[in-house]
Amino acid sequence: MPMPRCPLAPVFPADFTAPMPETVSYSLTLPAALASPALARATARAVLKAHDLHDMLDPALQAVGELTAVAAQFTESADFYLSLRYRADSLRVIVYDNHPRHTQPHLANACDTRRRAALRVLACVCRACDGDWGFGESREPGGGTRMWARLPRESAATYGSDTGRG
Repeated sequence: MPMPRCPLAPVFPADFTAPMPETVSYSLTLPAALASPALARATARAVLKAHDLHDMLDPALQAVGELTAVAAQFTESADFYLSLRYRADSLRVIVYDNHPRHTQPHLANACDTRRRAALRVLACVCRACDGDWGFGESREPGGGTRMWARLPRESAATYGSDTGRG
């Protein structure tokens, strides 16, 4: 006799739609470890290839690597959070770490300067791709810091080429 189905379990039909850029919506919690940026890049590579975003791999993987390396250094917890989204023809890479914003102005300025210096390669990648980046206080529960990069596909696709600005 078959097992009865749990009455509270929702029934979701299988979605056979092939992955496409507009369906990139992934989140990952990573340990605050030296190996995590490499794991984040490998995961992002698989996601971007599956969603036919091969043309923006180089700048996207650079952004993921830079943001996750800084989060692994700054976080005061055992892990940090990575989000990949594709919206409005741009890849959005967002990383949250739990390093709190300092209330003392001199400490806040010193910490921001250190974080900005650690992200200088990201700044160059975003500039070359006509994108943007930044960091600030996280609005997530528990606080911390939110860092992001936005890479428009059209300009990111020419990153590093003779026709692009990178």
